[in-house]
Amino acid sequence: MTFENILTEKDNGLAIITINRPSKLNALNKATIQELHEAFRAMDADRDVKVIVVTGSGEKAFVAGADIAEFANFSVEEGEKLAAIGQELLFDLVQNLGTPVIAAVNGFALGGGLELAMAAHFRIASDNAKMGLPEVSLGVIPGYGGTQRLPQLVGKGRAMEMIMTAGMIGAEEAKAYGLVNHVVPQAELLDFTKGIAAKIMKNSPVAIAKAIQAINANYEDGVNGFSTEVKLFGESFGTEDFKEGTTAFLEKRKAEFPGR
Repeated sequence: MTFENILTEKDNGLAIITINRPSKLNALNKATIQELHEAFRAMDADRDVKVIVVTGSGEKAFVAGADIAEFANFSVEEGEKLAAIGQELLFDLVQNLGTPVIAAVNGFALGGGLELAMAAHFRIASDNAKMGLPEVSLGVIPGYGGTQRLPQLVGKGRAMEMIMTAGMIGAEEAKAYGLVNHVVPQAELLDFTKGIAAKIMKNSPVAIAKAIQAINANYEDGVNGFSTEVKLFGESFGTEDFKEGTTAFLEKRKAEFPGR
């Protein structure tokens, strides 16, 4: 797969998607969002891919926001369409992907960049990372899910403060808030993330996909997450991964999951 704005690589079940617009601090424009959509879809469809890591090129930024020049002159209708299409193409897609997605946040993750990181299943940050949603300083609000996912992750009060001040928080503060799971030196970020991915890859990819679906169900309006869990728990019993996992446990050996 060849793209203009992103790089992709695969190695032993791990796929890495790198946003590669260093001159723009990896800002998200329409073309990059479309390429990310295609890359995530392709990786999720690839049976050999067990975990996806998304990161930014260089040491300065994961994604420093959206490309403001693209929408500075938009009308009300164009603005609404921009948010709706973006959420559908990328941010909701990532959140609901059956393959685990880890955001390796190196440097600035602002606006759409933080929204992309929050759409991932969890986040690991370099010690120089800075995160924020500065949209209100431009006269708009976050439009790629930021007003919804940030309160889910850090609580309503902190989300209100972050969004209303348009300020940035550092990596350690983000960890204290629960926005990121780990903070590591930048030079160690990818290796540390790969280490967690390796632990994930030892487990059943079918069960992991169902777990993602069940966890996400708790945040959907009108959906009973407990009922979803019961249903997906039951479905697990009909999978080859369940047969292999339980057989391996009883035989005191490591499971070799057939996978998705």
